Amino acid sequence: MTVAVLESRRPLDFAWAGLAAAGVLALSPINPAAVHVDALGVGLALIAGVCWGLYIVLGQRAGGGDRGQVASIAMTIAALVAAPWGLPTVLAHLSPAVLAAGLGVAILSSALPYSLELFAMSRLPARTFSILMSLEPAMAALAGFVVLGERLNPWQLGAIAAVMAASAGSAATTPAVIAEPAPN
Repeated sequence: MTVAVLESRRPLDFAWAGLAAAGVLALSPINPAAVHVDALGVGLALIAGVCWGLYIVLGQRAGGGDRGQVASIAMTIAALVAAPWGLPTVLAHLSPAVLAAGLGVAILSSALPYSLELFAMSRLPARTFSILMSLEPAMAALAGFVVLGERLNPWQLGAIAAVMAASAGSAATTPAVIAEPAPN
């Protein structure tokens, strides 16, 4: 939503951003005395948000080139960034089974989805891509329910619905960009 607000000055975009912020705040612990909020965790979440915004902006541009090459470069950079933290754990538990499981996780959770997202970004209008991305909070909640047995209360479900509605509404109300005809 920040990317949408930074790229527009329409009051409706600020309204959608406000709805998304309300959804996020509804999921956040409001009373710090009741729940300990880890400052490092909040900081890392903010950094992740900045990186997500950069991913959307830069991914739209990079998706137009060789998607396989872009995905390979991005995965290599991500591996190099994560290696200092993950390598000691991997080396401590190194076995063929762990390597096979790690390869499977890498392909199914990063390489394949990232490649498909780059393909989608280059083929779909930004508004359509944004609407599809707005389904991610619901999919995460569904995965938490199926895999972890987590149950969300109505307040939490409403907060997720607000974030999804804000994203979908923002994408749906963004004026279409009309491409200029190519010169003959």
